[in-house]
Amino acid sequence: MTKHVLIIGSGLGGLTCGYILAKNGFRVSLFEKNAQPGGCLQTFVRHGVKFETGMHYVGSLEEGQTLHRFFNYLSLFPDVEAAPLDRSAYDIISLGGRRFAFACGPEHFVESLAAHFPRERHNLQRYFDVIRSVADDSPLYSLRYTRQVTLLNPEYIKQSASSFIDSVTDDGLLRQVLAGNLPLYAGIRGRTPLYIHALINDFYNRSSFRIAGGSDAIARSLVKSVRAMGGAVHTSSKVVKINCDGKEAVSVSLENGEEVRGDCFISNIHPCRTIELLDTHLIRKSYRERIMNLRNTVSNFTVYIHFKKDTVPYLNSNFFHYSGDSVWGCEDYTEADWPKSFLYMHHCSERGQRHAVAAVLFAYMRFDDVARWHGTRVGRRGDDYEAFKRQKAERLLDELEKQMPGTRACIERYYTSTPLTCLDYTGTERGSMYGIFRDCTEPVQSAVSQRTKISNLFQTGQNINSHGILGVIIGAIITSGELLGVNTIIEQIKNT
Repeated sequence: MTKHVLIIGSGLGGLTCGYILAKNGFRVSLFEKNAQPGGCLQTFVRHGVKFETGMHYVGSLEEGQTLHRFFNYLSLFPDVEAAPLDRSAYDIISLGGRRFAFACGPEHFVESLAAHFPRERHNLQRYFDVIRSVADDSPLYSLRYTRQVTLLNPEYIKQSASSFIDSVTDDGLLRQVLAGNLPLYAGIRGRTPLYIHALINDFYNRSSFRIAGGSDAIARSLVKSVRAMGGAVHTSSKVVKINCDGKEAVSVSLENGEEVRGDCFISNIHPCRTIELLDTHLIRKSYRERIMNLRNTVSNFTVYIHFKKDTVPYLNSNFFHYSGDSVWGCEDYTEADWPKSFLYMHHCSERGQRHAVAAVLFAYMRFDDVARWHGTRVGRRGDDYEAFKRQKAERLLDELEKQMPGTRACIERYYTSTPLTCLDYTGTERGSMYGIFRDCTEPVQSAVSQRTKISNLFQTGQNINSHGILGVIIGAIITSGELLGVNTIIEQIKNT
């Protein structure tokens, strides 16, 4: 009898699990609370302009590279078109009145930074040798067969990214520059593990791209494929409970009162939301409390910018700016010194575009800043909330104007989102950008397994393995591997 797998949430992790399992003969049903599938792949359109909400750029997408092989396996080509970022400056770090470019490829990366730090050439090479070795040592990142449960060298989990960088060079400015893209993982000095920093930097250094036309193309393609293989993707279908008997999960209850039975269950929502769906003795109090009390990454405030037509040259790089002399600790701000940093990126409407149509500008924001409006509904939070957003947006735009003079005059209109927006649309705890925080000082306690205390209930998404498009796809392989075997999936990828 064909097993029926119910998947809660249609973010990238849920859709990838759905694709893999449907491809291997399982009956698959996905349930999404929102009208649009995709989770962080969702986009929105205002006045005819499309805006990204979470997936702004990807790496390792040149032919033969890891993400390209995953995309090929997931049948994402030709539905998804990628536009390469500037290979000589895919990321630009703005610090202390100077700008430093990250160039694709270890040799170019080293040469680009050695132009600013000529005495550090050898240390830069040592830095990137370790970055590359961390990725190469991870079986699923390098597509090697594995019998390991732990897919990373414990040294990379227990060492902090900051201590590694400090061990590479004594140059204080270079230390800051090497950590300059840490908003990509909301890094915390002395706490964020080396492997997070290394895998992300290796991923983007191999090659960097934006998804032309919007990352929702990835979600649409996966939904189309799942349905073509006989699976079902239900939107506006919120799961309100996972029902269990004395031994395992047996069904889910939907908000409309419908109950759907299944054989196996995968949760693609935040682990805290999963726990809230479970009222069973199979989940012990100690496990429930551990999950509910895990630290989450900081959230963000975002300004979505719509430019006047043909007024702003397209910036084919990502711009990370810091107002102080350190890239660390920007989540620890006061009302007076916010924002300590920002990330600015143009959206790619089509390959080869000359002028920007839209951009995203974001800065860290703690959930506590908007907690007073928690429990209110989107669009109905009140005049004081709208005033709060305008004040924050204007301040952030002022900071952008200092770095990109003339930008303000080119803005047609803008929109904003806060940690409450992230919480409402993705369900991530306290609106966190990247879910549960991985802590090298508590590596076991801060880890979340794909397995739960219920034998036929599994988890996937950015809280399993790692966040980002590559981390989530690999996490989905790990989760799907519980039903198929990880090496079976690797074999299929290698033979596609």
